[in-house]
Amino acid sequence: MNKNNKMKNIILIVLLSSVLFVSCNKFLDETPQGVVSSEDLNSPENIEKLVVGAYSSLGIDHFIGSTSMWPQGSVRSGDAYKGGAEPNDQAEIHFFEVFTQNRVDNGHIDGVWFRLYQNISRANDALSRLNNIDEADFEFKKIRQAEMRFLRGHFYFQLKTLFKYMPYIDETTPKEEYKIISNREYSNDELWNKIADDFRFASDNLPPSQAEVGRANKFAAKAYLAKTLLFQAYKQDEKNQVISIDNEKLNEVVTLTSELENKYQLHDDFAKNFLSQFENGSESIFAIQYSKDDATAEGRLDWGHKLNYPMNEEYGCCGFHQPSQNMVNAFKTSADGLPMFTTYNNKDVKIEEDFKINTFDPRLDHTVAIPGHPYKYIPNFIFQKSWIRSPQIYGSFMSMKETVGPDDPAFQKAPPFMSSSKNWDIIRYDDVLLWKAEALIELDKPMEALELINKIRRRAAESTSRLKQADGTYSSNYKIEEYRPGVNCTWTREFAREALRWERRLEFSMEGNRFFDLTRWGIAAEYLNDYFAVEKAKSSHLKDAFFTKGRDEYFPIPLAQMNLSSGLYIQNVGW
Repeated sequence: MNKNNKMKNIILIVLLSSVLFVSCNKFLDETPQGVVSSEDLNSPENIEKLVVGAYSSLGIDHFIGSTSMWPQGSVRSGDAYKGGAEPNDQAEIHFFEVFTQNRVDNGHIDGVWFRLYQNISRANDALSRLNNIDEADFEFKKIRQAEMRFLRGHFYFQLKTLFKYMPYIDETTPKEEYKIISNREYSNDELWNKIADDFRFASDNLPPSQAEVGRANKFAAKAYLAKTLLFQAYKQDEKNQVISIDNEKLNEVVTLTSELENKYQLHDDFAKNFLSQFENGSESIFAIQYSKDDATAEGRLDWGHKLNYPMNEEYGCCGFHQPSQNMVNAFKTSADGLPMFTTYNNKDVKIEEDFKINTFDPRLDHTVAIPGHPYKYIPNFIFQKSWIRSPQIYGSFMSMKETVGPDDPAFQKAPPFMSSSKNWDIIRYDDVLLWKAEALIELDKPMEALELINKIRRRAAESTSRLKQADGTYSSNYKIEEYRPGVNCTWTREFAREALRWERRLEFSMEGNRFFDLTRWGIAAEYLNDYFAVEKAKSSHLKDAFFTKGRDEYFPIPLAQMNLSSGLYIQNVGW
């Protein structure tokens, strides 16, 4: 499948042409072939290649450092089990899931740190060269600077939510000073300000639209700025506890998200967010642009999700990232079509009959592969329990949002793994609507948030046309209603907050967001320990699981990085 936009087609070429080769062999008098000097890269043409090379960092994925952060955001949140063969299969992710076995020398943690700083380095290199070129020589200078600051902001945002404290390095920092920059040079709030500054610059200097799909635009920057301010608004103390909420930042979140409401729109069907033929559609604000059949051996494929396909013959590997029983239960609805906030987990839904007896939010079958139900909207391609690698450990469900059908033009085997060239959204419009609703609720304006949440629920209710068996019957028994104050609910601020948080869980389940929401709200310890108390009786791999409040909200600074800093870095609290 060829993706016919210039941005996608040139990324892989740029990966080769923008690499700087350096020779250190003083005994060779001949100039090595293929060497590019640093000065040679300062031409407008080569700076442009470095910019695209920085964009390519978005898609140089691996399950250790997947942009979706499913190991860090889903598996740590109670929405997903690690999956795979057993706990020792990718044991580092098992340690994430149970918390008690995680350590400062977990190699996956160091891998994420390394990859994100590698990506930041690409953006900084391009920025340092852009800063020194005359705008008369490169008319896109300001726009490309804004794009690089947008990308740098994204990578630092990921570091911030994973580690809280990290060394901040920009394009003006001399390389010889890297070793003297502490991860505590800036306070928690100052680090958020640094990230916000990048997105502010980007929103001020990017155009409303870009000719090449995949480049950030003004509205993507405004959206990411809103997300940053929303996270920053929840003020944390040094023990990671939320102690206050900054209303000034919440008001700015409302302003920024309101500016996007006439620029994007929800798809008419939730499914379109997870099908390759609808990528870069009306709901997508910023996405990783993957590709295949692009004159390279394996294409620019989504390697971050390569472990997450079932074990049937059409795929064959590797059965990771399985929805938890708790998360599947959360899609149940009451007789009035609303979430079952307090009773959803009283009885598990497991066998096929359970999905006809109970009623469900339709987003269940967009998210979860269920035995007896069509997989990826293919009526005659029925998901079977035998497709699960270790059902006796991790249950009978699989994740679907990140995968494609075996007949999808985006699908490609890369033995022994599976992959695709389907884009992965970093920011969608449904996220923006719920950020605004959250800010309004915390500003004590719950009635203004009501329609935003109902808009998401209306779309969910209308997203059933693809959720049918071959005989035309629905896969599950769907019933979902809007919130109607005075009729089916009492819309207080407290109730609205619970509704908002529930809506975020269902809308973005298995997308790597959940743990960071729990940490932002300051409820991770209580929520996860309640989850473990029940799940331990159902899932033996969780028998030792426990979340330590004031420690597990963030990963430790990796031991390898602590050692490389020669004692300069300060370890996160509790580690």
